[in-house]
Amino acid sequence: MPPLASRSETAYRALRQAILEQELKPGARLPEDEIGAPFGISRTLVRQALQRLQADGLVELGGKRTAAVARPTAEEARDVFRVRRALEREALRILAEDWRPETGAALEGHLRAERQALEARDARAGVRLAWEFHALIAELTGNGLLETWINQLVVRCSLILAVHGRPHAADCSVAEHGAVLDALRRSEPEEAARLMDHHLHLVEGRALAPEAEAAPDLGALLSRYAEALPAPPAPPFSRR
Repeated sequence: MPPLASRSETAYRALRQAILEQELKPGARLPEDEIGAPFGISRTLVRQALQRLQADGLVELGGKRTAAVARPTAEEARDVFRVRRALEREALRILAEDWRPETGAALEGHLRAERQALEARDARAGVRLAWEFHALIAELTGNGLLETWINQLVVRCSLILAVHGRPHAADCSVAEHGAVLDALRRSEPEEAARLMDHHLHLVEGRALAPEAEAAPDLGALLSRYAEALPAPPAPPFSRR
C-alpha cells in the first residue's frame, strides 16, 4: 500500500477532479469518514486535503468538522473573471515573446483532444479539457507564480459554471481556443489577447446569464389589474 502522504495527496487530487468535472455538485456534503475510507487515511489527513481544497476555493469548511463543495456567489464570480482575464492576457503576451514550435505543438495536441471529446460527446472529458487548455497556457509561460494564480482562478471558474452556468454548445469553446492559437502562430499577441478576453467574456456570460423569466399567467395578471381599477361609469339612460 502507498505511504500515507501519497494516499493523502491522491485523496486531494481525486476530490479536486471530481469537483472540477462536476461529479460532486456545489453544496454536496463531504463527510470525513466517507472520504478517508477508500484511501485508508485518518480524519486528520482528510482534513488536510479539505483545507487545501478550501485554499483552492473549491470547498467550504464549517463548524463541527463539516465540509461541502463551495457555492460561489455571482459577485464573487465577477471578481474571479475580472482578475482571470487580466492574468491570461499577460500569459499570452509572455508566450508570444518566446514562441517556439514545441509550444504550438503542445497546444495543438490539446485542441485535438478537445475535438475528440466533442466528437465522442464525452461531456465530462470536455469540461476537464476546456479548463486544462488555460492551465496549459499558464504552464507554458514558464512563470511559476503566474501558473499558480491562473490555475486557482481556472478551477474557481469551473465551480462557478457548475453553480450558475447555462447549457451551451461545447464546440464554442473549442473554436474559441483554436482562434487564440491561430493568432499566436501568426505572431499577433495583441490579437490573441483580444480573442482570449472575448472568449472569457463569453464564458462569464454563460456562467452568469440571468434566468429567463417565465411567461406570466395572463388571466391572473389582468384580473389583478381589473380589481384595482375604479368601477366603470353606468351607461346613460335611454328610452326606446
